[in-house]
Amino acid sequence: TKEKKRHMGDTKHFCPVSLKENFVLYPGLYEHAAKYQEKIYYFSTSEYRDKFLKNPEEYVAHNEPIQAPPLRVCLLGSHGAGKTTCARQIANKLGIFHIQFEEYLQELILPKTKEKVGPDFDEEPQEDDNKMPILSQELDNFSQTMTKTEIERSKQEVELTDEEGAIKANLMDDEALPPEVLDSIVLDWWRKEPFRSTGFILDGFPRTLDEAQYLSERGLCPDVAVYIQVEKSDILDRLLPPRLKKWKDRQYKKMENKKKLKDLKAKIRV
Repeated sequence: TKEKKRHMGDTKHFCPVSLKENFVLYPGLYEHAAKYQEKIYYFSTSEYRDKFLKNPEEYVAHNEPIQAPPLRVCLLGSHGAGKTTCARQIANKLGIFHIQFEEYLQELILPKTKEKVGPDFDEEPQEDDNKMPILSQELDNFSQTMTKTEIERSKQEVELTDEEGAIKANLMDDEALPPEVLDSIVLDWWRKEPFRSTGFILDGFPRTLDEAQYLSERGLCPDVAVYIQVEKSDILDRLLPPRLKKWKDRQYKKMENKKKLKDLKAKIRV
């Protein structure tokens, strides 16, 4: 074992080309190995091996050891498992960024949608006093109130780009994000500052097999992937009470608005 370690390259069993070009520790494969200056290097693909052999001095250590990338963590688990709470604590302790994936998607389209979208936010529009029918100057006609249909139409008037439309469809209907949309979002966390030199904990991504395969195909390897497993009963106990309270509050407000409308109609009849 000591003999093997002594003859391994500067990046050990990680691909030196992936480290140099993408700043990612990507495990190399034995079938893609090459020897340079009596040391064995392992590569993630045969293309990277050939690239190394064309100009090996670009990928080996010289005066100083090769710098390793910062910690990158993927934190997974079902909705309500406590991922965000744990991620914040870990990020604060380690001094790395906390990225809540679905919240980040919401922020990308919020300037257009003006409100968060998805099953957790898809509620009936709340009426307020300004949208209640009021007496006209002659006290014989109501001013038009904004109906639910009109609200939906006003939302649709804001034209979304193809990327924004794909993000909205993902949040609303869980449709898969195309690779080109993921490229515009995810690649920066591995390859651009300030994430590149600081590291991050990615909360809630990947969520599907396709998203995990996307990371693999792009060579974006997390250093750690943690899955939080929680009993379903615990999740229900955590999520149900606040949602039930929210529903009751909405129902109470609707009843209050109906009462105001009834009283207003009674005044008009008089």
